[in-house]
Amino acid sequence: MQAQDIMTKNVISAAADTTVEEVTALMMKNHISAVPILDNDGAIIGLVSEGDLMRRVEGSGKTNKSWWLSLFSGSNDTVTDFIAMRGRRAKDVMTRDIKVVAPDTAVADIARLLEEKRIKRVPVVEDGRMVGIVSRANLMQALATAPIVTLKTSTSDREKREIVLAALAQVPGLTPVQLNVVVEGGRVDVWGLVGSDAEEDAARVALDNIDGLGEVSINFDRIPSYAWIV
Repeated sequence: MQAQDIMTKNVISAAADTTVEEVTALMMKNHISAVPILDNDGAIIGLVSEGDLMRRVEGSGKTNKSWWLSLFSGSNDTVTDFIAMRGRRAKDVMTRDIKVVAPDTAVADIARLLEEKRIKRVPVVEDGRMVGIVSRANLMQALATAPIVTLKTSTSDREKREIVLAALAQVPGLTPVQLNVVVEGGRVDVWGLVGSDAEEDAARVALDNIDGLGEVSINFDRIPSYAWIV
């Protein structure tokens, strides 16, 4: 699954000269937490998020820096803070250093990017233009609707057994050679050894994702742990 499969395509955006009040109204009206800022060619140049606006609110209650403290922060930092706190346009308050992904970026890579950068969304860009956006909500929706394997009514018992073994082979910690699977008459019986309750639960989850197996019985014993006496 890729970004283009789960992204929101009709993205609410704004221009660089849009006022902060107008951007805020867009967020409230459309129940969104961020607005991408685009140039005249449709390229994304920044993003105004709830966090950007909240920093203005938090900053408004702070006293101005002492002149001698500004010597340590640097004039550029002071000017940047001034613009961010008092600017009236989206270009003044937007976050400029934003991460983007391509339409064919894997969903797993997007999830990893959001986690590593501690961000809530990432624009999807193709040929220099924004074509969508992937948020944490999109990822959760994709997870909730993840397709399961659906067996055809014509699937033979032998084919079902191969599908079951392949699914169990993906479970961390399970060793296929320690498993025995019997499929017959709309029933699946699984025997074997596992090292923990978690491995047994994972095996159950793997088989739950196969629709059409019929009645499933999992019979696992625990791998014995031996205490070595020195």
